[in-house]
Amino acid sequence: MRTVSVVIGTRPEAIKMAPVIRALQAHPGLDPVVISTGQHRQMLDETLDAFGLAADIDLQVMAPRQTLSQVTARILNGLEARLPGLGADALLVHGDTATTLAGALAGFHHGVPVVHVEAGLRSGELSSPFPEEGNRRLVGQISALHLAPTPANRANLLCEGIPDETIVVTGNTVIDALRWAGEHAVEYGDPALRDLDEDPRRIVLASAHRRDAWPQLAEIAAAFRRIADEPCTRVVIPLHRNPAVRQAILPVVAGHPDITVTDPLPYLSFMKLLKRADLIVSDSSGAQEEGPALGKPTLVLSEVTERSEAVVAGTAKLVGKTTERIVAATLELLRDPVAYDRMAGAANPYGDGRAARRTVDAVACFLGLGDRPEPFVPETPVDQFAAELARSADYERHAPQPTL
Repeated sequence: MRTVSVVIGTRPEAIKMAPVIRALQAHPGLDPVVISTGQHRQMLDETLDAFGLAADIDLQVMAPRQTLSQVTARILNGLEARLPGLGADALLVHGDTATTLAGALAGFHHGVPVVHVEAGLRSGELSSPFPEEGNRRLVGQISALHLAPTPANRANLLCEGIPDETIVVTGNTVIDALRWAGEHAVEYGDPALRDLDEDPRRIVLASAHRRDAWPQLAEIAAAFRRIADEPCTRVVIPLHRNPAVRQAILPVVAGHPDITVTDPLPYLSFMKLLKRADLIVSDSSGAQEEGPALGKPTLVLSEVTERSEAVVAGTAKLVGKTTERIVAATLELLRDPVAYDRMAGAANPYGDGRAARRTVDAVACFLGLGDRPEPFVPETPVDQFAAELARSADYERHAPQPTL
């Protein structure tokens, strides 16, 4: 039996790793140990509970108003005290958070091979999103196994000199989670949304919370308010708990009769809201994957994205952070059925619901317990997605064209 440590700390990590943890538990040769850093305290526990899971170890690192450096240091110290006694054969981290970076560093320092789930995402700009882009690039340099969701993510890794034999294209585990949640979501989780199923208005699911968006949050909130002025339109904002986000957005949107503000919703409730929504306006990384998977046109509040596949496919669009651009793009979809249907009908490039199985098979193969899994291939022609991020002169000079 091989021991696999799984380090998670945020709600998105819990969502995307829950199917992986379940698949690890079902594997006869693998024994997962789930370590929670507690980076998102309440939301993490709620999400794991929704999947019928719980952490084996809780580092409880959160303290009020910690800096990124402080929380990273506390996670490292917590793992320093727990990792040596686990005898882990591999350590899984996900994505690009402080938990991801600290978990990978701790594994690297202790000689435990690091497996990076959701590897290879790149925006091309170190400051956007911040600090996520820097975190995932750093983790990529010390990982032993890179589990890339898409062929384009694999191309990014090849461009950076990562050996092809250490990369497996798995699909994104968020699609596995989404399919499971669709069968279990029964309520919206907030009294303010109780009437949503009977509401004839078009529902715009709106959110903004990323650190690189903080200087523009008031302008983004003004866009949400103007969108709500559109006839027969209701804007629902599950508002992030961060005080900086709340202080910027709440004063702008408060009191509008067609804006509903809630606290962050439990995962299953949020999935029900996502299915009810007509379109999404958000800077959330998860929304850029979940929206396209559900056929929901998704407007991304950024100038760049690490998830370019949905933009190339046509189901997502970059609209920046200015009020005018956000409003113009949203109203076009609300007023033009042809434009709306064009985005709603675009293909989902992110997964087929079997990413967790491929992830665990790849880990088992890495540990000598099975064969390398067949890679995920999107239903749409994959060369357009890979080419989008693999055309740089550096890539063409130093790496062969990937076989997709």
